[in-house]
Parts: sequence; C-alpha cells; structure tokens
Amino acid sequence: MSKQKEELEHRLKLRNIKLSDYEDIRDIMVTIYKEPGGAWTREELKNQIKVFPEGQICIEDNGKVVAAALSIIVDYARFGDNHTYDQITGFGKFDTHDDEGDTLYGTDVFVDKEYRGMRLGRRLYDARKELCENLNLRSIIAGGRIPGYSKYADQVTPRKYIDLVKSKEIFDPVLSFQLANEFHVRKVITKYLPEDKDSRAFATLLEWINIYYEKDEKLIGNKKSIVRLGLVQWKMRRFNNVDDLMQQVEFFVDTVSGYKADFCLLPEFFNAPLLAEFNDMDASEAIRNVADYTDEIVTRMRDLALSYNVNIVAGSMPEYDGKKLRNVCYLCRRDGTTEKQYKLHITPDEQAYWGFQGGNGIKVFDTDAGRIGILICYDVEFPELGRILAEQEMDILFVPFWTDTKNAFLRVDTCSKARAVENECYVAITGSVGNLPRVENMDIQYSQAAIYSPSDFSFPHDAVVAQASVNAETTIVADVDLDLLTKQRKAGTVRNLGQRRLDLYSIHWKKKK
Repeated sequence: MSKQKEELEHRLKLRNIKLSDYEDIRDIMVTIYKEPGGAWTREELKNQIKVFPEGQICIEDNGKVVAAALSIIVDYARFGDNHTYDQITGFGKFDTHDDEGDTLYGTDVFVDKEYRGMRLGRRLYDARKELCENLNLRSIIAGGRIPGYSKYADQVTPRKYIDLVKSKEIFDPVLSFQLANEFHVRKVITKYLPEDKDSRAFATLLEWINIYYEKDEKLIGNKKSIVRLGLVQWKMRRFNNVDDLMQQVEFFVDTVSGYKADFCLLPEFFNAPLLAEFNDMDASEAIRNVADYTDEIVTRMRDLALSYNVNIVAGSMPEYDGKKLRNVCYLCRRDGTTEKQYKLHITPDEQAYWGFQGGNGIKVFDTDAGRIGILICYDVEFPELGRILAEQEMDILFVPFWTDTKNAFLRVDTCSKARAVENECYVAITGSVGNLPRVENMDIQYSQAAIYSPSDFSFPHDAVVAQASVNAETTIVADVDLDLLTKQRKAGTVRNLGQRRLDLYSIHWKKKK
C-alpha cells in the first residue's frame, strides 16, 4: 500500500478528550465560531476535563481531533428553564458541575468543516446518550442555536420558525440535526447567547429523556427487566377427579418453576376433562356442574403459586353463580393474591351449546414481573381490547385459548401477532392438544403455543420469541426483555402507540348501565 493511499484512509476513534488535544479543538472552534464566543481557552478546557473527564468526548482521525462534544452534570432544579449559557456553565469555569446532579448538560458540540457529511455529530450524540444511561441521569439538556432564523426573523416568530423546521418546511443546520437525533424542544429562551446574531439571541431549550432512568434504585425488589415465561401446551386426557387434574397441573407448574419462570400460562378450559363425569347430562347442565369445581381449583392454584414461587395465569374455567354462566381466567400471584378476568366475547358455539354470557370489564394487572393483560381466546380477535390494555401500559398480553381446528387456531394466532405489533407488547398464547372422546363439543383440539414480540430490530427477525411444535404436549420457557418495549415505544423504527392520530380518533370504554 502506498504512503499516499495510507494518508487518504480514515482511522476514526471515539475517545475522551485530553488536554493535549487543545490545539486541534481550538483550530476547529476558531473556524466555525467566528461570531459567538470563539474558542475555549486552554484553561477552560482544562477545567472541564478536571471536573468531568468522562463527559468530554472527541473523535480523532489518524490521531487528530476532528469532532468533539463537551458536557457537565448539573442539578437542573438549581437553574430551571430560564437560564443563560454563562449561568449554567459558571461563565466557563464549570464550577456548576455536580456529581450528584440529575441532568447531563451539553455545553458544546462541533465538527471540523472538512468532515461534514460523515455523520460524526450523530456518533457524538449517541455517545452522550450512552453516557447519560450509564450514569443513570434523568435526561440530556442543551441550549440550541437556531442560526437559520436570521433569514426569517422579519417574517415569523421564533416559535413559528421552530414549527416550520419540525415539519421540514425549513432546514436549520443545528435544530434540524438535533430533532433528527430524538431531542425535543422544551421551550424558546431569549438572551441565551446574546452575541449570537444569526439566532437573534434566541435559542431552543432541548431535551432528550433517558427512558431507563431510575430515580430511587433499590438494592432488591426493583421492577424486573428480563421476565421468564412458561407456557403449558396441555394435553386433554381423562381424569377421574379434581385430584388427578391438579396432579397434572402441579407437574407442569413444578416444571416451569424449576426453570425459574415468572409466569406459568395454562390454556382455556384446561379442566374440560372433568366434563366426562357428566356425560349423561345435557351439555349446558354438564358445564354448570363442572363450574362447581372452580373455587376448589382456584384455591389449589393459589397454593401452587405460593409454594412454587410463580405467577399462574390459570387458563380459564366456567363460573356459575346461579344466574349467569361465564368463562373466567384467574391470575394467582406468587404473593398469595388472586384476581380474575372474564371472557367478554362469547362465540356462537359457546352460547348455543352451553349458554355462556360475556363479562363487562377489562383491566391491566400489576405483578412483580410487569403489567399484564389477559384476553381469553376469541377476545384477542377484537383489536379494541388490546389497545385499551396498551393504553394502560401493558407489557405482556396472555391469551389462553381453546381451538378445535387449524382455521380456528389461525384466527387466534394471526390476531395475537397483530396485537403484539400494534400495541408494542409481548403476547403469549397457549392451547390444548389431544382428544376427548365422548365429551361433547370438546372432543378434538389444535394448538401451537407461542410468544410473539413487536417487529423491529431489537426483537427476533420474525417477531417470534419462541414457538412450540404443533399438537404436542410440551412447554415453552423463554425470556422477554421489558426494557426493549420501552425502547421500542420511544425510539422504534415505527411507533404504533405514540404516533396514533388522537386528534382524529380514539377508543372509549362505555360503562355498563
């Protein structure tokens, strides 16, 4: 390789600034800051490195600094939104830096003119964000120049100018870049840099919020980030009594608990084998007799949740109060508490054979491993329900189902995938397999349990976290990362929740009269 070719090659390196970089930094600043302020003095750079060396970042090319970003940590409440640049930097002394502060304050970013177009500014901004996250700071705040405003100052106000830049009607060399890097404008401030003639002394107060910030991090008992799901693809078989049924349930609870699962999901009507005891009865009478076992099963499920330290989403069972027959899923938390979710939409078959009626409410349940929703089988085919739960900050949607044929399963499966994408959540589904001869309306089963995710770079390429074999009794145990959902909602390629046109439409729950 020739010496000339070596000189043309770039060797970029991101690192912290050293005082020996001063001449390179001064040369860049003198070139780009002819009007407002000029370059930092050596003493000012020395002070900034001294108080916060980690916050002074540069990019070098073949040993020469070509771009830099400087910052300090401040207790932002001391200054508030109506500060000037001199006030928050201590007139360049940086004695305002506070290691116990909550905000990373950007004091400067600059790129050598010869390196414009190489997106070095984006690299520096990404490094700042990483620093903010690693230091567990609330946000990054900076005062931003709007150098393009001088061309429009006689026509529009600074606020209108900012709106035009946001809508890309106008390009501003500073603000357009900051907006593209996920900063939002908190307000317009005046006299931030009085000497900045191009901005007419106006500036934008910009903020990037650290979505991973934990205000009071505890040593134990924090909200879990990685949650382990255990799904039971249940085989229908004859059981002589409730004891036999619960013995099989305990086997699976024990199995997923052995892998330290946070949740165990069972399918809809997992207790249907108990119908065999009432084969001589009409179908509607038989299901009401099976409902007599529900309280006992729930009590024993609660005990299993406690003893095996796992939250059990107990599929669904019939509940009959003498007036209404309903399909209900119990959440048995491992702290000993229970709650329930009724199936809202009843299929024509369920109504005709058994006389089920739908419930009237839906909610998100708080657990020690995230906020969860439960939609029983047919309910997941109604997108409004998933959206209502998503608006209550649901992390994981559990869908216990029972389907007899492949086309019935595909309805549940396809809609579950859609719920994961449109609501930016995980969706876990499971059903039953096998056959129940001589049990009317529950004789054949079809299932393929799965865990689905949103579809973006942070998730599996096909949005399938895990998937069981078709029609085989088995379990799925897999981890889901709740922090990735937060990232998706704030910085995803698309943001289905955040970008809804609420100015045009919304979903409202009607209270039952």
